[in-house]
Amino acid sequence: MKYGYEIQDNRAKEIYEGLIERAIRKLPESYVPYSHFHVAAALLGSDGSITEGINIENASYPATNCAERTAFFTAVCGGKRGFSAIAVVGCKEDWLSQEAYRKAGRLPDYCPPCGVCRQVMREFTDPETFQIILAKSKEDYKVFTLKELLPESFGPENL
Repeated sequence: MKYGYEIQDNRAKEIYEGLIERAIRKLPESYVPYSHFHVAAALLGSDGSITEGINIENASYPATNCAERTAFFTAVCGGKRGFSAIAVVGCKEDWLSQEAYRKAGRLPDYCPPCGVCRQVMREFTDPETFQIILAKSKEDYKVFTLKELLPESFGPENL
């Protein structure tokens, strides 16, 4: 693997579930006074570290920052450059506070990253190998490569 911490098939499930668990635990910390839509992410670094991120809204909507970018920017600020995978989870605030969620232990839907987040991921990862985990729970998730979610992407090699 050119970038990041190599995810071996025999350990993949354990790694995915750990990232998903970290992201789900972070959901309530999102700052979402306008949309009331919580998003959290857990980013796996090349050294095996995990950096969490949440969405942080702003009254000036373009100044809002997504959970995925928060995780990447925090990790890069800490000196990290290689990444292997990111787990992303999200849900409306009313779902997060419901007893049904606590009992079910799962979110109602998958939360794919926006286009801007996909482009930020492209800057710091190998699209062929970087894995994006979209999860409803530790047992219910989908895994995509960045190339699958951002085909024909523009990257540093295009400059």
